[in-house]
Amino acid sequence: MVDSQGLTPEERQRYEWQMWSPQLGESGQRSLKEKSVFISRIGGVGGTVALQLAAAGMGRLILAHGGVVRLDDLNRQILMTTAGIGQPRVNSAREQLQALNPNVELKTIDENINEQNVAGLVEDCDIIVSAAPLFTERLLLNREAVRQRKPLVDCSMYDFEGRLLTVIPGETACLACIYPELPPHWKREFPVLGAVASTIGSLAALEVIKLAANLNGTLAGQLLLCNLNEMQFRKIAIPRRSDCSVCSTG
Repeated sequence: MVDSQGLTPEERQRYEWQMWSPQLGESGQRSLKEKSVFISRIGGVGGTVALQLAAAGMGRLILAHGGVVRLDDLNRQILMTTAGIGQPRVNSAREQLQALNPNVELKTIDENINEQNVAGLVEDCDIIVSAAPLFTERLLLNREAVRQRKPLVDCSMYDFEGRLLTVIPGETACLACIYPELPPHWKREFPVLGAVASTIGSLAALEVIKLAANLNGTLAGQLLLCNLNEMQFRKIAIPRRSDCSVCSTG
């Protein structure tokens, strides 16, 4: 039975402690339940985002990640298991997330985003999380988010460093304002510590929760730089570029 405020008794008990937060409260929890979030790649960073959003009671998660679980994924991809090696990553993710919170609706796509599927995936959600290791995918998703005017949380890491940017189309700079072209010499494989990936993923999940519940304090228009070796955090205001090929109004 759902009460007049949209939460079942089981959900009220499940989310009780986080609803004690005066910033979130019951109204914020209802907002989370109503929202749909698309996550591009559910590896070390994106998998943590998915896990935290499922735990928090996000209503619907759309997860896109192609390929099968490999042994060298398991130092960081917390939705994957040794038993799932050789099986599609999205299957392992679905199993883990459903076991954590069966109230969350899950849609999984066993492929990475591309020119053919990106428009439909973005259209199907309220908020986007970009956690792909490839700049081609991240810039593609940024372009489509701006085109459809959907908020985007872009999150990435390298070794002990992490970056986080929240894009509000029409209001803030977009990822292409920072990277108008593909960065040269970028490699698909790079140093990854699971604890760093999970830290950046948790910060990204918190950004999504703020956006979904309409809370203050997001990183909109700011780039968060994290050096977790030195435990240093820095925010940089990012202005919109007048010549940006994606978000410029000129």
